[in-house]
Amino acid sequence: MRSSGLVLLNFFFFYYFFNPISSVEGAFVGTYGINYGRIADNIPSPEKVVLLLKQAKIRNVRIYDADHSVLEAFSGTGLDLVVGLPNGFLKEMSSNADHAATWVKENVQSFLPETRIRGIAIGNEVLGGGDSELSGALLGAAKNVYNALKKLNLEDTVQITTAHSQAVFANSYPPSSCIFKENVVQFMKPLLEFFHQIGSPFCLNAYPFLAYTYNPTEIDINYALFKPTEGIYDPKTDLRYDNMLDAQIDAAYMALQDAGFKKMEVVITETGWASKGDSDEPAATPENARTYNYNLRKRLAKRKGTPLRPKTVLKAYIFALFNENSKPGKSSETHFGLYKPDGTISYDIGFDSLKSDAAKSPFSSSKRACYYVALVISVSVFLLMI
Repeated sequence: MRSSGLVLLNFFFFYYFFNPISSVEGAFVGTYGINYGRIADNIPSPEKVVLLLKQAKIRNVRIYDADHSVLEAFSGTGLDLVVGLPNGFLKEMSSNADHAATWVKENVQSFLPETRIRGIAIGNEVLGGGDSELSGALLGAAKNVYNALKKLNLEDTVQITTAHSQAVFANSYPPSSCIFKENVVQFMKPLLEFFHQIGSPFCLNAYPFLAYTYNPTEIDINYALFKPTEGIYDPKTDLRYDNMLDAQIDAAYMALQDAGFKKMEVVITETGWASKGDSDEPAATPENARTYNYNLRKRLAKRKGTPLRPKTVLKAYIFALFNENSKPGKSSETHFGLYKPDGTISYDIGFDSLKSDAAKSPFSSSKRACYYVALVISVSVFLLMI
């Protein structure tokens, strides 16, 4: 009996000490994530943001850099984080593999496993932007960062991606007509080949808000807001779309198919609706923002795919967590947040405002270790008494 007890003790020790840390679950667990942008001078501290995310039960989080104060705040929280390699680093990372290796060691490896970094976004909306030098550096940067991960045996833990805007497409209506722009293909095709080899998805920033804002006379706003509508019919695929986001995603799938990557998954890395805008953005209202984000949350909770890929469950990161008062551009750019800077909700889609008296999770990395030690000791004492 004591021999079997020691076997059981060894199991408990291995499971509680090693399994929670070493298990690999990928860059996106579930279907709902959030973009935690920080171009603002009045938003809560990273520690309070962690409380807000845990309170809202949002596990998947994207940031646009690898700020150490954020990475430290996320340590021991159980939240899955995608960090960003900003566009300004791409040329350097592409031309110098040693610099890429140093960046990975300092901004990823040194925070693992306590901070659950699950992905690195190599740049943002690079292709289709008109900067050919930057576009040419994207693949090299991605390869060098991936190779750095591989040398550290992290390639199965941390996924490499890059997010594209719809500027990479030549045409997206109807979805079946979508292909990549001619001046984008030379950069996109080898990038897709590399991502196919390492199992990365195609990441898309898709905004029905922008599509409607630019074409308000041609697009039914109900179609953009997931509200009841006749939708559109695609005669080539014989599919009907009752909302614009699904159509935008299937347009990306058609472009990928045309490029020879039919099986690559599309993940939405940004989508949202502004609650306030300039005079030429009349659809940017709190009610429309609430409607879009509430209906989107319901749609993601159904864990279903699109008309073209019904078995591929849609995953999306919402843009954004906070209104960011320092963002340049139109007024709408500063009003995409689900939350206001003080932690109160911008509108009600089922989340609560930040509770100022919320306590930190007792399962920080150090406390979690103490908990496991106490558990193992308790089990061992019990087994020795048998």
